[in-house]
Amino acid sequence: MYRILFIIIATSLLLASSNTYADYIKQSNSGICHDPYSAYYERTKNYTRYASLEACIQNGGRLPAGHNAQTESQDSDKDYDRSRFRHWIDDNRNCLNTRHELLKSQSTGPIVKDESGCRVIHGRWNDPYTGEIFLESHHVDVDHLVPLQWAWFNGANTWNDDKRERFANDSRNLFIVSASANRSKGAKGPDEWLPPNEAFHCQYVTRYLRILILYDFAEEIRQTIRSIQNNICR
Repeated sequence: MYRILFIIIATSLLLASSNTYADYIKQSNSGICHDPYSAYYERTKNYTRYASLEACIQNGGRLPAGHNAQTESQDSDKDYDRSRFRHWIDDNRNCLNTRHELLKSQSTGPIVKDESGCRVIHGRWNDPYTGEIFLESHHVDVDHLVPLQWAWFNGANTWNDDKRERFANDSRNLFIVSASANRSKGAKGPDEWLPPNEAFHCQYVTRYLRILILYDFAEEIRQTIRSIQNNICR
C-alpha cells in the first residue's frame, strides 16, 4: 500500500517538475519570443530563457509577426470584412472566375467542366501542403498563401480597393490545397502554422516572404518572416 502511494506521489512530482520546466519563454537569436504554444517552440534550439513573455519583451525581444494583430483582433474582428478584398473575379470575361482559372491552369491532368462551362469540377491537383493528390474540385480549396485577414491586420487595411483586389486574385499568392489543411491554417501566419508536409516548409515561408515584398508590407513584418525563413531553410 505504502509502495503504491510512494509511486503515485513520485509520479505526480515528476509530472509537475516536467510541466514547470516546459513552461518558459524562448527568445531566439533573432529576438523573437516564443511561448510553448508557438509552432517554433520545439525547433528553437539556440535561445535565451525567460519566465514570461513580458520579461522577454522587456529584454529586447518581440512577439512573432501577427501576434499583436491577432490579439487585438479579438475586439476588432468586426473591422475585418472579407468583402473588402474583391476576390474570385472574372477578369477576362470568359465566365471562369479566379478560382476556376487556377483549377484549370494548375491541373496536371485533363479537366472536366460543368454544363455551364464556368466551373471546373474534375481534374488532377497536387496539394503541396499535404502531398496528397485530388481529382474532384469540391475536395479542395484555393488558399491565399498570405491570408486575407492576416494581411488586413498587418497593413492591408490601409490599401485602396484596387490593391486589395489585385492581392486577393494574384495567382502567386494562391495554392490549391485540401479543404482540411486550409481550415486548419485559417488566418495564421508562418509563426503559428506550417503545412503538414515538412518538405514544403522552406518553399512555403520563402514564397510567403516574396508576397510580403511584392506588396510592400512593413519591413519589421518582413524581417520577422525572414528570420523564420533563415531558421527553416538551412
